[in-house]
Amino acid sequence: MTYRCIAQLQEKADNTALLCRLLGVSRSGFYAACSRRGEPARVCPTSTHLRAAFTASGRCYGSRRLRAVLHAQGLRVGRYRIRTLMRINGLRPVWRRKFIHTTDSRHG
Repeated sequence: MTYRCIAQLQEKADNTALLCRLLGVSRSGFYAACSRRGEPARVCPTSTHLRAAFTASGRCYGSRRLRAVLHAQGLRVGRYRIRTLMRINGLRPVWRRKFIHTTDSRHG
């Protein structure tokens, strides 16, 4: 919001440093925000396939098994690229533990 205000005022005035100082933001932060606002992020087609395979697995496949699934679908993606895409998309597999039978039936 503040950066947008500075950008609008910058069209009328030349002194960006003064505008940033008045609104309490750093000049470098303002220019960084301007460069971030460029084009919207594109959706990678690999990540849509990855999300579909991840949900089809019941959210339990990791990068190795997802790589095998994507290779079976014809997508050539490396394991570390899959790990990166999983981290970016917030895909974390659920670790299900096996039920362990106890040997002592009289515990408790």
